[in-house]
Amino acid sequence: MKVPLSRIAHARSGDKGDGSNVGVIANTPEIYEFLRQELTAERVKEHFREVCRGRVERFGVPNLLALNFILHDSLGGGGTESLKTDAQGKTHAQGLLAMEIEVPDHMLEG
Repeated sequence: MKVPLSRIAHARSGDKGDGSNVGVIANTPEIYEFLRQELTAERVKEHFREVCRGRVERFGVPNLLALNFILHDSLGGGGTESLKTDAQGKTHAQGLLAMEIEVPDHMLEG
């Protein structure tokens, strides 16, 4: 079933200079393993294609059931240089949680 990522995970985001980071935390260990396979840096880059001008890097944080994405060149210069409404990337977590992903039905139960 295709659902928003928010059905199976939660997220936090922030900034460092002209890049933002988005941490996605899976609701269960099984969902974490699923996200390790499906939520690639390339998919995140495509999702943020209008915002992220640079590359996207992904780092696993298995002890937290999390994936951390660095979106390079995504803040228009950063907080002190940008004219963007969200020059700190605080809304990037909500933006990623809106991404729809095909999830096996049994992971949505409960």
